[in-house]
Amino acid sequence: MQSKHSAAVLAAISGVPFIMVLGNSMLIPVLPAMKQIMSLSRLEVSMLITAFSIPGLLIPVAGFLSDRIGRKKVIIPGLLLYGLGSVIAGAAAIILGANAYTWLIVGRVIQGIGAAATTPIAMALTGDLFTGPQRSKALGIVEAANGMGKVLSPVLGAAIGLIAWYAAFILFPVVVAPIVLGMWLLVREPENKQKKQSVSQYARSIKKIFQHKSALLLTSFLGGMIALLILFGILFFLSDYLETQVGIFGIVKGLALAAPVLLMSATSLVTGIFLKKQLMLLKWLAVTGLGLIALSLTALIFFQNIYFFFAAISITGVGTGLLLPCLNTIITGSVAAAERGLITAVYGSVRFLGVAAGPPFFGYLMEQSNTYMYIAGGALAGITALLTAGLLRVQDMSQPEQAGQSGQPEPPPVTTEFVFSPSPARKPQS
Repeated sequence: MQSKHSAAVLAAISGVPFIMVLGNSMLIPVLPAMKQIMSLSRLEVSMLITAFSIPGLLIPVAGFLSDRIGRKKVIIPGLLLYGLGSVIAGAAAIILGANAYTWLIVGRVIQGIGAAATTPIAMALTGDLFTGPQRSKALGIVEAANGMGKVLSPVLGAAIGLIAWYAAFILFPVVVAPIVLGMWLLVREPENKQKKQSVSQYARSIKKIFQHKSALLLTSFLGGMIALLILFGILFFLSDYLETQVGIFGIVKGLALAAPVLLMSATSLVTGIFLKKQLMLLKWLAVTGLGLIALSLTALIFFQNIYFFFAAISITGVGTGLLLPCLNTIITGSVAAAERGLITAVYGSVRFLGVAAGPPFFGYLMEQSNTYMYIAGGALAGITALLTAGLLRVQDMSQPEQAGQSGQPEPPPVTTEFVFSPSPARKPQS
């Protein structure tokens, strides 16, 4: 019974990153249609992705609040706000048609503010509920749910785009509702029996974490940001390339867009399941993932064959799938629960920044030359791989309690696979 309850809890939490991914990835297949219908420039159409991601800069605020008042009290209102932004964008598209661009941007910003309070906090919540080897597995599943959203959303976006270019906005609130119910009814946060820190104490704790672990945290943040910048930049490029150069449209185009993220999702799942808390392995898998991204993009400079192109971007997906579960485990495992919300929120913020910067950055490079795009992407990944190899230190991962944190002990390890077993004294928080 406990195992079943644990699986249900993990499913509810995994639904959060899944629905958030739909917010960007479902729109990618219909961006060319939006560009044509509303007579947008390439930069303007890329802003429909960027407008959703810029509010990710608010994620640290959400992380701070989640540490103070609880994860669910931040995640659930965030999901509701995400749904509200979808309603605004969808209503504007129906009423104003080709003149809806400004209101679409408004709706996308509101969606993004809601999203800022969700996925990174869900990661922190997973770190609270699961410990030891089970934490790596649970975080791998959460990251795989994120990836699965990226897999399904291009196909779903292309299919629903056949109904109307704005149909995705109508679908978002429908999908949000069951996730809200699952979070509300199934997830019980562990009761924090430690005395809450004052704001000044909390600030000192965070400062000490960064003083002791700046190399680990900044390197991990950079790795997550660069990986998602490249992934969403490549998807933005691929959406345009498939139509203009290959002549692929509709659901077939969606399937083609899904190929690299399918491999990313599968790799994330396998990595999370088999990843033990072997700290040296975490580091070198992260370096390997970044190295694969760098090599695959660099190879495209020399080979222009369409089949090689898809092979290369698929390797990019595999590299990203290796990297992200390792970074998730490193970050959530290197800080105590009392500060985990803010640290994972900052990590989520820079990931959002990568998603926001990818489409306009790659769009600009596309205007210059595809070769410049491959060189820039490969160089960014390669430099980040070298920094990760040199700066990510195992000793920073292994002893979080000595990094100047609040001294709050981790809960005892879960010994049964995916078992979430709150003590009888713990009560659900509303």
